[in-house]
Amino acid sequence: MGKHIVVGAGQVGSHLARKLAERGHEVVVVTRSGSGPDDVAKVAADVADRARLTELAKGADAIYNCVNPPYHRWLTDWPPMAASFLGAAEDTGAALVTLGNLYPYGPVDRPMVESMPLASANPKFKVRAKMWDDLLAAHRAGRVRATEVRGSDFFGPGASDQSYLGDRFLKPLLAGKSIPLVWPADTPHSWSYLPDVAETLAVAGTDERAWGRAWHVPTAEPVTLREMAARMAAILGIPTPKVTQMPYPVLRIAGLFSPMIGELKHVRYQFTSPFVLDSSDFQDTFGVRPTPLDQAIRTTLGV
Repeated sequence: MGKHIVVGAGQVGSHLARKLAERGHEVVVVTRSGSGPDDVAKVAADVADRARLTELAKGADAIYNCVNPPYHRWLTDWPPMAASFLGAAEDTGAALVTLGNLYPYGPVDRPMVESMPLASANPKFKVRAKMWDDLLAAHRAGRVRATEVRGSDFFGPGASDQSYLGDRFLKPLLAGKSIPLVWPADTPHSWSYLPDVAETLAVAGTDERAWGRAWHVPTAEPVTLREMAARMAAILGIPTPKVTQMPYPVLRIAGLFSPMIGELKHVRYQFTSPFVLDSSDFQDTFGVRPTPLDQAIRTTLGV
């Protein structure tokens, strides 16, 4: 068994830390506040401090970057943290596994695969693309062992308030009320299940076949928001709820007063056209399949 440093204790980091600990690994969770799940070591540290992160990662087999600053702070917060992660991996020899996303691909007209160029012109998404480019260059130069795991929008137990399928979706559904949406209800969309995201990261950090390229999280078939509401209702045995969409101009006005809502305009394309993730590479290479959607929904709903 090895030593694994999980940086970030949010919706993904906590799942990952528990999964690694259940497999007998020594797990240290690093956050600014020192928070994290029970039964693992927890340390408070500024992850942008390369010396401190290097100290914590001495003797580690892998470092997992599961942090995610608010979207409106990506331009300022990501560069120093990315440099710290890369430096700590280089200084200690630990493999570096980064939790990425699909934003750097930009708008596409077909299912996304890992070989697609990171072509987004959005400055914030270009930051994420540069992070991977820097890691890949360091890997190819023999300075580090690195990989990146990319998933679509998350759902599942422990999903954050920012999840489109989190409390703002589930609470009205469970109460028999109409579900308010910020995006169209009938666009096919891939949803990555949190336990599957954690499983992918755990495999990527412990199997050297993962290093030197990016991978997509095994993800079930795409469904629309309306279909997701209907499937959840059917599993619960309740009437299918209505869904209502906030008019886009209203959303733009709300964004003038909320930085987080204001950032939504950058991802609108993901919900006005099909947004489909192809995860066959990871599935075929490692034999990991996505959790069947209805099973994932049952676990999410606690039934």
